[in-house]
Amino acid sequence: MTAETVLTTSAAAGEDLDAVAALLRGRRTAVLTGAGVSTDSGIPDYRGAGAPVRVPMTFQTFLADERARKRYWAGSHLGWHRFRAAEPNLGHRSLVALETAGLVSGIITQNVDGLHTRAGSRHVVDLHGSMDLVICLSCGQAFGRDSIAARLEAHNPVLADPEHVEIAPDGDAIVVDIDHFTVPDCSVCGGLLKPNVVFFGELVPTGKFTAASALVRAADALIVAGSSLAVNSGIRLLEQARRRKLPIVVINRGATKGDGRALVKLEAGTSETFAGLVTRLIDL
Repeated sequence: MTAETVLTTSAAAGEDLDAVAALLRGRRTAVLTGAGVSTDSGIPDYRGAGAPVRVPMTFQTFLADERARKRYWAGSHLGWHRFRAAEPNLGHRSLVALETAGLVSGIITQNVDGLHTRAGSRHVVDLHGSMDLVICLSCGQAFGRDSIAARLEAHNPVLADPEHVEIAPDGDAIVVDIDHFTVPDCSVCGGLLKPNVVFFGELVPTGKFTAASALVRAADALIVAGSSLAVNSGIRLLEQARRRKLPIVVINRGATKGDGRALVKLEAGTSETFAGLVTRLIDL
C-alpha cells in the first residue's frame, strides 16, 4: 500500500482488517480519537452525518455575556449528567487491551468525556480537557464537577422541573427562565468558574499539546479514529506524523481532513474495528 487505500465494511471487511493489522504489527502505535469513538456509548457526534446544527460557546462570549454564561451552565449541567451515565464501549475496551499488550503506546483524545480513562487506558492525553473538573479563572482552584453540580441544583430547582426544561436532541437543555438562573462562583475567591475544557476560540494548553506531540514522536504509526479532524490541533499532530513518514490509518464513517494524508482510510465504525484488531494482533 503505497498510496491512500479506501477500505469499506463489506463482505471483505475481514481482509481489510487483516491488511491494517499487517501494517501495524510490530509497531508502537499512537492513537488520536474523536467523538466518533464515543457514539456507541450514547454520546452524540456533533459533526457526523445527521448531527444537529450547533453554535459552540466561545471563550470570549463565556467571559463577556452573563446570559450566555447562564445558558451554557444550564445546558452543560444536563450534558454532564448524560456523560456520567455513559459507559465505556467496545472500542474503548479494545484500546485498553491493545495498550496492555504493548501495541498502543498512548491515546490522544479530543473528547472530554473521560471514557478512555474510565475504561482503563493508562496513558491518555485529554487534549481538550475533561468535563469532570471545574476551574476558577481567577485563582486557578480546581473543583470536582460533582460538587459544582450539587451547588447548581441547590441554587436552581428549575433544573429538576421538566415543565421548565426542554431537552434538545443533542442532550443540551433550554431553560425557559434564564434570568433567575444562578451560576455558582468560586468558593475560594469568588471568581468565575469554567469547566476544564477548551472552548471554541481558546488555545489548547501548551503542556497538553507538548505531551501529545511527544506521543506522536515516540510512535512508529498513527491511528486517527472517529475524528473529522476539523480542529486545528488534530491536523497539526497528523502533519507531524506525516513529516516523519509514519504510516497513518484513518478510521471514520465519512470524510475527514486527513484522508489525503492517510496510507489507509477505513470507512467503518471504531468499536468493531478496534475489536477486530485485538483478535488479529493479540494472542488471546
